[in-house]
Amino acid sequence: MDLLDGARWRCVATEPGSVTDPPGLACVPGPWYSAQVPGTAAGAIRAADGVAAARTVQTDAVDWWFVTDVSGGGPGPWRLELDGLATHAEVWVGDDVVLSSESMFVPASVDVDSRPGTVTLAIRFPSLDAALRRRRPRGRWRSSLVSAQGLRWMRTSLLGRAPVFGGVPAPVGPWRPVRLHDRAAPVLSDRHVVTTVQDGAGVLDLAVRVHGSAGPPPVVRLGDVAAEATVVGTGPGAQDVRAHLRIPDVRLWWPHTHGAPVTYPLSIAVGEHVLDLGAVGFRTVSVARGDGGFRLAVNGVDVYCRGAVWTPVDPIGLGGRSQTRETLERVVEAGLNMVRVPGTMLYEDSAFWDDCAELGVLVWQDAMLSTFDPPDDDTFLDLLTAEIESVLRPLSGNPALAVFSGGSETEQQPTMLGLPAPRIPAVHDVIPAVVARTAPGVAAVSSSPSPPPGGDALATHVGTGVAHYFGVGGYRLPPSDVRQAGVRFAAECLAFSIPPSDATIETEFGSLAAAGHHPRWKAAVPRDNGSSWDFEDVRDHYVRTLFGEEPSSVRWTDPERYLALGRAAVCEAFAAALGYWRRPDSGCDGALVLTLRDLEPGAGWGLLDSDGRPKAPWFVMRRLSRPVAVLLGEDGMDGLRIDAVNDSARAIVGELRVQVHTRTGSRAFDVTEPVTVAAHAARRWSLDTLLGRFTDATHVHRFGVRGYESVTATLSGEDGVVAEAVHLLGGPARALERTVGLTAVAREAAPGDWVVDVATDGAAQYVHLELGGFEPADSWFHLPPGGTRIVPVRRTGTAESVTGRVRALNSVSVAPVVRAAT
Repeated sequence: MDLLDGARWRCVATEPGSVTDPPGLACVPGPWYSAQVPGTAAGAIRAADGVAAARTVQTDAVDWWFVTDVSGGGPGPWRLELDGLATHAEVWVGDDVVLSSESMFVPASVDVDSRPGTVTLAIRFPSLDAALRRRRPRGRWRSSLVSAQGLRWMRTSLLGRAPVFGGVPAPVGPWRPVRLHDRAAPVLSDRHVVTTVQDGAGVLDLAVRVHGSAGPPPVVRLGDVAAEATVVGTGPGAQDVRAHLRIPDVRLWWPHTHGAPVTYPLSIAVGEHVLDLGAVGFRTVSVARGDGGFRLAVNGVDVYCRGAVWTPVDPIGLGGRSQTRETLERVVEAGLNMVRVPGTMLYEDSAFWDDCAELGVLVWQDAMLSTFDPPDDDTFLDLLTAEIESVLRPLSGNPALAVFSGGSETEQQPTMLGLPAPRIPAVHDVIPAVVARTAPGVAAVSSSPSPPPGGDALATHVGTGVAHYFGVGGYRLPPSDVRQAGVRFAAECLAFSIPPSDATIETEFGSLAAAGHHPRWKAAVPRDNGSSWDFEDVRDHYVRTLFGEEPSSVRWTDPERYLALGRAAVCEAFAAALGYWRRPDSGCDGALVLTLRDLEPGAGWGLLDSDGRPKAPWFVMRRLSRPVAVLLGEDGMDGLRIDAVNDSARAIVGELRVQVHTRTGSRAFDVTEPVTVAAHAARRWSLDTLLGRFTDATHVHRFGVRGYESVTATLSGEDGVVAEAVHLLGGPARALERTVGLTAVAREAAPGDWVVDVATDGAAQYVHLELGGFEPADSWFHLPPGGTRIVPVRRTGTAESVTGRVRALNSVSVAPVVRAAT
C-alpha cells in the first residue's frame, strides 16, 4: 500500500538558506501553492497563476519546499521511494533528514522507522543558482550553450538553463513519483532483464529484488510461459531472485515500418500478489560501421531510420501523459520510426517507453551530458554511473531502445573550438561499460555526433559516422548540398524556425502582423547562444534564394504571404534533403529532424507546434516517410528518377502509373507498368526509360522553351493506391497567378467521417488546407493540372461540419470549403 496515494502536497519558495528545516516553514508567509506530485514548482505556479507566470519564474534563484502530511502509524519499516528529485534535495520525515540527493536522474529510497499518528514529509530543493556560485575546476572547453559553466558538475537538465530553450522554466521539484510503502504488499527494486534470440527462440533472464516477502520462491510469467524463480540471496527484509524462461518460435519485435511490434507481458507472482514487470520484446540490433557509416539493422534487416529529436510535451510541469501518447501516435501515423531523446533535455518516464515498444518506435537515447566537458572526478563519474544504470535497468528488455549515446555534441564541442580530440572518460569508458553490461542488445555510441571509431575523421565531418547536418538550414547552403555532403546518418538535421498555422498565430500573438518582428514572437525564435542571427533569418534566406522574393518587403505589405513563403521554403528544403536521403543508394541510413515538437508557442524548430498540431513540413516528411513511398527527383542530365520503396513485410504486387502534363495542362504521357516490389526492398526507374523515349522533361538540356509542367507517379497494389507523388517541373520559383482554379468540397464519406475533395484546373503549388475545428490528414502538397485529391479530415473541435479555405502558393484567389450537395 502506498501511503502517499492521494496525498495533498503544497510548495513554497524561500530565500536561499533562510529556512533550513521544516519547523522554520511556520514563519514563511508564502505564497503557498497547491502542488502536483510528480510535478515541478513551475507547474504549481501555472495551476495557480497561469502559463505566462510559470514561463517567466526564475525557479533556480530560490529554495523550494514541497510538503505533505502522512496520516497513520504502524509497524515499520516503511519504504520511501523517490524516483526523481530536481536537482539537489534533502528529504525530511518529521524532524529527521532521511536522505539527500545530488542528481535529478538517480532515484533514491530509504527505509523509515514506524511513526505514530501523523508525520510531515518535506523535501527541500536548495537554489541551484546559489550552488553555482561555488568555484570548481574549469573544464577543457566552455560549452557554447550556456554561460554558467559550473552546470557541467550538476546532474540536471538544461531546460530553462540554456538561452536556446527560452520561455521554458528550469525544472525544480519532485518531478517523478514519490511513494511510501507499508508492509502490506511486496515491493520490487533492481529489476534487470536480458532478452536474446537463439535459434528462433526467445530467451529471457530476469534478476529482481523483492522487498517485504520471505515466502516461497516467486513464479515468473512471460506470456503463456511460467517458471519458478530461484532465490539466490536474502538480506534484511528482501530476497534477490533470478529466473530463466524460453519461448520457442518467438514472434520478433519490429519497428512498425518494417513489421509488427510484438511484445510479451512479464510479471512475477509473490504469494498472492502479482506484480507487473512491464512488456518485453525479442529482437536483434546491429550496426554496420565498416564503411565509415552507421547502418542500423533490426532482426538482420537494414532499417532506414527517420524521425525527429524528442522534446518534453509538457516542459513546465513535466507531465502530459496523454499528450505523450498522442505525439507518439502521430509519429507512427506519419511513417516515422525513430525518436532521439537528446542530452540537453531529460530522460522520459516508463509510460513513454511502454508506448514506444507497443507502437513500434525505435529510440536513440543520449546521456544528459549536453555540450559540457564531463569532469574526470571520481565522485562525478560514480554519480554518472549510477545515473546510467538507473536509466537502463528499468528499460532492460524493452525492445524500443536501440542506441545509447554518451551525450549531445560532447565530442563535437571541443573539435569546433579547435582542440585536439580529447579522451573523455565519461563517454569513452564509463558509459560504454555500463551499456555493455546492463543493455547488451543496445548499440553504444560515444556521442552524437561522433566519427567512426579508430579513424582520423573529426566529429564535425558529416560524410562519416554520426553527423549533425545543418548545411541545409543553419549554414544556408543550397538544397543541392545534400548530394555533395554524403551524410551517412544525421542524428540531428534541418533546423528551421517553422511558423505554426495562421490560426494559431492569431490566437497566441493576436495578429499575423506580429510574425517576424514583435518582441514576443522573436523571443520564441531559436537562436544559438551569442549569435548575431536567428533561425528566422535562415528561413528568410531560403525564401529569397528559392522563390526570388525579398521576405522583408513581403512581410511589410502581406504578412500572410510572408508566412506562406516561409513555410514553403522549409518544405522545399525538407523535400530536397529527405527525398534524397530516403533513396536506397544515397548512402544515408538515417535522418532525425531537429525537433519533433515546440517547447513554447511560436516559430520554433518543431515539426509540431507546442500543442502538438502539425506544421507545414510535417506533411512533406510524412509523405516521404511512409513505409511504402514513391520518390520523384531530378538527377541532372539523367532527367527525372522514380523510386518505389517498400519497407513493409509484404510484397507490393500491382502497377506503377506515370502521368506527365504539359504547361498548357494537357496530358502528354500516361503509362502504366506492372511492378512487384519485394518486402524490405526498392526499385527505381528513369522517367524516359519508363516512357520509352527521350523527353527532357526536366528541361536540363535547355532545348527551346520548357514544355512540361508536372509528373505524377502512383503505385497501386491489391488494395488500391498505396503511394503517390507529384513533382512540379521548372523549380520552386513560380509566377503568382490570379487563379489556378482551386475548388474544395467537404462531404461525409461515412457518418461522422469527413473528407475534403480538392481539385484544380492549373498546376497548384503547395496546396494547404485551413480548416475550422478539423485537421487535414494531408496538406502542403502539389497538384498537377486537372489534379484532384481526397483529403480525410478529423474533428478537433466542436464543429459539426467542415468549414475553412484552401490556398495554393502560386494563386492569389482562395477556394472556400463548400459542403457537398445532398
